[in-house]
Amino acid sequence: MATLILWRALLPSQNYHTYSITRNYSFTSKTMRQKLSIQEREQLLGPLLKENGWVLASGRDAITKNFSFADFNQAFAFMTAVALRAEKMDHHPEWFNVYNKVDITLSTHDCQGLSTRDIDLATFIDQAADTSN
Repeated sequence: MATLILWRALLPSQNYHTYSITRNYSFTSKTMRQKLSIQEREQLLGPLLKENGWVLASGRDAITKNFSFADFNQAFAFMTAVALRAEKMDHHPEWFNVYNKVDITLSTHDCQGLSTRDIDLATFIDQAADTSN
């Protein structure tokens, strides 16, 4: 019913002061995404890792893959296709681009790990990469 927001402001005296605001919010909650089960990891994640070049990210429950294209235009076209799909899915990748290289990491923030949304987006990303090359 109420949400408490806290933040600290550093004043010139170097003392920290804590401020809070309490408000009533009414909202519709989205369905909370579930982490992949052990069975889903074997069935859905396994092929991405074994056959498609995705790897488990170090230190977190995420997958990552590096893509290389002929030039910047191809890389940008690929990123545009992925961005449009990600926006439609409301599931956005973490990515890094330099010239013809694109590094992508996928994880679902709602469940702090991998979900079926990551599998779906990774599958689309692989298809988009094949089309872009």
